[in-house]
Amino acid sequence: MPPSVPSPTRRVARILRTSLFAQVAVALVLGIVVGRLWPDTATTFQPLGDGFIRLIKTVISPLVFCVVVVGIAKAGNLKAFGRIGLKALIWFEVASTAALLIGLIAANVVSPGSGMNVDPSQLDTSAVDDKTAGGSLPSTTEFILEALPQSAIGAFAENSLLQVLVLACLVGAALLHLGHTKVPKILPAIEQAQEVIFAIVGFVMKLAPLAVFGAMVHLVGEYGLGVMKTYGKLIILCYAVAAIFLVLLGVALKLVTGLSLWKFVRYTREEMLLALGTASSESVLPRMMQKLRQAGARDDAVGLVLPTGYSFNLDGASIYLSIGTLFIAQAVGVDLSLSQQITVVLVLMLTSKGMAGIPGSAFLALSATASSLGAIPAGAVALLLGVDRIMDSMRVVTNLLGNCVAVFAVSKWERALDTDRAKKMLDGEIAFVEEDEGKPKTEAPASEGPSQTGKPSPEGAAPEGAAVESTAPEDAEVKTPTK
Repeated sequence: MPPSVPSPTRRVARILRTSLFAQVAVALVLGIVVGRLWPDTATTFQPLGDGFIRLIKTVISPLVFCVVVVGIAKAGNLKAFGRIGLKALIWFEVASTAALLIGLIAANVVSPGSGMNVDPSQLDTSAVDDKTAGGSLPSTTEFILEALPQSAIGAFAENSLLQVLVLACLVGAALLHLGHTKVPKILPAIEQAQEVIFAIVGFVMKLAPLAVFGAMVHLVGEYGLGVMKTYGKLIILCYAVAAIFLVLLGVALKLVTGLSLWKFVRYTREEMLLALGTASSESVLPRMMQKLRQAGARDDAVGLVLPTGYSFNLDGASIYLSIGTLFIAQAVGVDLSLSQQITVVLVLMLTSKGMAGIPGSAFLALSATASSLGAIPAGAVALLLGVDRIMDSMRVVTNLLGNCVAVFAVSKWERALDTDRAKKMLDGEIAFVEEDEGKPKTEAPASEGPSQTGKPSPEGAAPEGAAVESTAPEDAEVKTPTK
């Protein structure tokens, strides 16, 4: 007797029950509808999105710390970790500069602000002050000092990823220096803490649909769809340039690693939709770290490149800032010369690096750029107040994809990527499994570069700076399951 075929209603119910992507997609649509029909409820539902992001932020710092410490300790090679950091910074600078230039060229071609003839003296600049909370972007010296923790507890309490990374690097280096014989229980304890954190992430992610619903109701209810008419040309241009940049990024990923960006988007579709709905890339950082690790990227590469990119590789923000600067100039009737536009790129290359975590950072960067030019009234940045929140989704998704591509590219560059596993994972031949459900992370690739246990690579070269005698007992104590 042939098995009974479930009804369409049951199939839909099963999909909604088991698929996070379907749940988030439905929540996104419902949020838009509710925000459009009942805009007065915008502030009522906002705490749903804000509360979810708070819960995720609670585990980000300890998770990054655990992943980086374990990655360094198991790689057994501090010099290799330093090379990963240097190569990541080179990639970040090239990618973000390319984003700035592409945005600048597009704004010159399309001229989204031409014909607006805005009088800057009539703009209300007090709203910009409220948006930025009276803050300012740090100087280069301040930025470097802020990356160094004053207190170990303070780094975690303030959720400062760069400070946590510095602490994690110091702890990982200390574990390598002391060897497993002197501190035999530290590394297993950190690994167990990591598993606990991933379990917490699994619990919190179940609330993702509620977060997306609340965030979308607030967005549509607070800002309305009318802003699309006023700033339609600017919005379309920014999103179109972001799409072009992602295509170029996909070509670069294919050339460097042989992987498909489109397949990666499909592999991380739940996280992308969640980031799009909540307008926060931090909300998906823990899950992205899991997915990148299971897709063959080594722990130390994921732990260093992805969090660092949140401060140094803001590709979406770079596109928005370059287009936004020219939009403002065109709207107030200022024609920027080639030398002034070069100044725009140079200033934004510096100011965009210190934006993460600062309220109204985009307006601070735009104000600093306008002041450096001396041709655009600083108060003119108020023109972008009505559209800034609409741009968040573009910035977040572009930033996130840019950082994930950086993880794959730098991992391949440093021979810390299992390309075969990555392809199988992106093709769907290997299923992603939540790490809190009992399946541990994958091993480091044995075919490319040093393994995470500090053993020599196939070429026979021992890892630089590794204390081989101290890592042998570690291999015996900390059992990593084989694939």
